[in-house]
Amino acid sequence: MSDGTSAKSIPFIVTHDGRTIRYPDPLIKVHDTVKIDLSTNKVVDFVKFEIGNTVMITKGRNTGRVGVMVSRDRHPGSFDIVHVKDSTGTTFATRLSNAFIIGKGADAKAALVTLPRGKGIKKTIFDERNARLGIKA
Repeated sequence: MSDGTSAKSIPFIVTHDGRTIRYPDPLIKVHDTVKIDLSTNKVVDFVKFEIGNTVMITKGRNTGRVGVMVSRDRHPGSFDIVHVKDSTGTTFATRLSNAFIIGKGADAKAALVTLPRGKGIKKTIFDERNARLGIKA
């Protein structure tokens, strides 16, 4: 989400799907996630982009993984990096633009969306095959 503000302009936010919402809550900043009522096009709830919140990876090698944001590395002139820890304890890193906050806090049950099958845990191809065949490892 981008934040369009200047001294004499109307404050607005632009979402990932191209919606423009005028006069948003002043606490909403760039990279925050907003929940919108589609019938009225108003912001119902928002989640800050901060350490400790639940995040889903939307692009890159870790697409579909869900975890808790552990840290954020700032690299001026390059890509900012976000470190994420999933529920199995595995830590991985991705670009900031690939991360999307989906819930307040580390509890995946507090997510604003329902998680897909597997709850965002990455399995190896052998684990996936054994699950399909019903083999206990």
